[in-house]
Amino acid sequence: MSLPRRTLAFCAAIDRLSGPPLSQKSLAQIRRTRRLQPPHTFPFSLLFGAVPRDVRWHDEQALTRSGSIRVRRYLPTTPYPPGPWGGSSRAQRPLVLYFHGGGWVQGGVSGFDSVCAQVASGVGAVVVSVDYRLAPEHPFPAAVEDAFDATSWAVARAESWQVDPARVAVMGDSAGANLAAVVSQLARDAGGPPIAAQVLAYPGLDGTLSSPSVVALADAPILTRRAIDDFVDRYYPTGDRRDPRFSPLHAPDLSRLPRTLVQTAEYDPLRDDGLRYARALSEAGVAVRYTEYRDVPHGFLSFPGAAACGDAPLREIVRELRDALR
Repeated sequence: MSLPRRTLAFCAAIDRLSGPPLSQKSLAQIRRTRRLQPPHTFPFSLLFGAVPRDVRWHDEQALTRSGSIRVRRYLPTTPYPPGPWGGSSRAQRPLVLYFHGGGWVQGGVSGFDSVCAQVASGVGAVVVSVDYRLAPEHPFPAAVEDAFDATSWAVARAESWQVDPARVAVMGDSAGANLAAVVSQLARDAGGPPIAAQVLAYPGLDGTLSSPSVVALADAPILTRRAIDDFVDRYYPTGDRRDPRFSPLHAPDLSRLPRTLVQTAEYDPLRDDGLRYARALSEAGVAVRYTEYRDVPHGFLSFPGAAACGDAPLREIVRELRDALR
């Protein structure tokens, strides 16, 4: 496994900080882990990414079928559109919904401020990060319902937010990429809200864990097969794991889905989920760009300073979204 020394050192530090396996943690320990978020200040920003100065954000409450959840809205302060847009004269910004990773059990909006703010700044979009409910307190389908409802809620505010409801993208990493893929399918089948593009970073898309990489890379750094099993057991403890709301790769129809960017990591048990989905989408007539980043493990968007790819994945995301939402 040809990982750079800085990546190996980072992975070892994460292992120490993570403590015992998820299966051995109490609910109180899981909740404490969720609150561990790196600060945005130097020198942490060198490792986890910086927050652009031209983006401000604030938290709001999105109404859902189960009540309300927190969302964080990132708004660029620079004039729109930013940079060369090929002569675009649009006045309204596009809208991007972001769903964070963490195996549907961990994570939160604060841990992805850098990613969301950089997308907002680079694309010139309003980005809404969704603090969906987490397992084991709220197992499937709570996260799916929150993700879809928050997307619908945000699009309904297009006029007051001065965003274009016809230029909406969904984006997520890991478990969040799973939710982004599911939201795209649900929106298509429900007749809206319209999704113009989806970005899936190292997604988990097959709950049956049938991809060859799940076996071949079972002991990979950052995410192991044991960890995947633990996450799935808490999020989806019962039911048919081929349910497309959990395993979008098993949806009977993958046509008429939005333009897609799939990014995977060479040393990630979920790598082949992304590859299989990209191929299946292409065969169904969907425009797809697939990129496998070499010499990196799962989660590379969150630690560009320790990954061989640096910020190249985020720059690719910005380019793709700018083109898809022009």
